[in-house]
Amino acid sequence: MDGNGRWARARGLPRTVGHNSGAEAVRQAVKGAVACGVEYLTLFGFSSENWKRPAAEIDDLMGLLKLYLRREIEELHQNGVRVQIIGERSRLGADVVKLIEAAEARTAANQRLTLTIALSYGARAEILLAAKRMAEALQRGELTAADVDEDRFGGFLLTAGMPDPDLLIRTSGEKRISNFLLWQCSYAEFVFIDKHWPDFGQDDLKSAIAEYLGRSRRYGAAE
Repeated sequence: MDGNGRWARARGLPRTVGHNSGAEAVRQAVKGAVACGVEYLTLFGFSSENWKRPAAEIDDLMGLLKLYLRREIEELHQNGVRVQIIGERSRLGADVVKLIEAAEARTAANQRLTLTIALSYGARAEILLAAKRMAEALQRGELTAADVDEDRFGGFLLTAGMPDPDLLIRTSGEKRISNFLLWQCSYAEFVFIDKHWPDFGQDDLKSAIAEYLGRSRRYGAAE
C-alpha cells in the first residue's frame, strides 16, 4: 500500500489525509476481492522499517488502525471476511493488540475471504523467527533433519496454513519487493501500478487480476 504520503503531498495536504484516504482504498480492495472471488488478500500495512518514521506520524497511523478495527470489523464479519494480523506484535501498543485479538476472534470462523494485514512486519525477521522455531523443534526431538523440507519450514512462518501468493500488486510506481513475503513470493506474478494507493480502486484490482490471468506460469519449466 504505497504512496499515501506522496498522494497527500501532491495535493498540498498533510500526510494524515493521505493515510485516511488510504484506509478507504483498503475498503475498496476488500470489496473488489470479494466481488472477484479472491480467497486470500494480504495487505502490507506497516513495515518493521516504518518504525523509523516521526513519532507523530506513527501515532496517527496507529490511531487510524484502531479506528479501522473498531468500525470495520463487524461489517467484515457480516460479509464473511476473516481477519488476521501478522508481524511483530510486541512492538504494538497493548490497546492495539487487544483490538487485533478481538477482531481475529470475531471473524475466525469466516471463510469467504481471508484478509491478512501485515503490521510491524519484515520478511527477513519472519524467516529468521521461523528458522529459530524449527531449530527449537529439532532440539526438542519433535523433528529430525530428515523431516526438514520446504513445506515443513513453511509451517513455521507467520503465514502457515495459507497458500503462497499468486499475484503481488505494487502501487505508486515502485518496482521492488521491500522485505515483504520473501519466502512466499518465490513464484508470484508481479503487477506494477503507477497510481498511489489512495487512488487504487476495484477496477484497478480487476485489471491486475485480468493481467495475471493472461500470463503463462511455468514455474521454471519449458513451454
